[in-house]
Amino acid sequence: MFGTLMLIAVPSVLFRLLGAFGLGRFATWRVSLLHGLAVMLVFTASAHFQPSALGPIPGHHDLVAMVPPFVPLPRLAVYATGVLELLGAAGLVREATRPAAGLGLAALFVVMLPANIHAAVEHIPFNGEPATPLWFRIPEQAVFIGVALWACLPTRAAAAHLSGGVPA
Repeated sequence: MFGTLMLIAVPSVLFRLLGAFGLGRFATWRVSLLHGLAVMLVFTASAHFQPSALGPIPGHHDLVAMVPPFVPLPRLAVYATGVLELLGAAGLVREATRPAAGLGLAALFVVMLPANIHAAVEHIPFNGEPATPLWFRIPEQAVFIGVALWACLPTRAAAAHLSGGVPA
């Protein structure tokens, strides 16, 4: 149940440790967390393209089962969201594309929320495991949305540059 949160948390901490050891790219928690989200997205996006029961994560068939009945072409929707997750992950790792990627991912997470609600309410299992309860899915999705929106905020250096000041 906590797997996707761990897919953000563990890489984020590891990236931040690299920053503490002098790797400038990961000098802040913000950048480390955004890279952690990118790692999580690569793993979750891979599920959109792999057969179900291939490994510990759900596969394409599991994700198609999550799609609410009102969504047309559920198989195509799963493939499309997988592609968008991969594009969002790539966008998060480049500073120039980070704000647009964050905004796009926040919108994607909002659009995917009905699928998470449908899966919880209908008790749709993943890889034969019981469905994640709604009380966990919605806050988890809110975390993803919040982290994605954090990517949209200007860095201190960018804010100082825009105001004509010196970065703090």
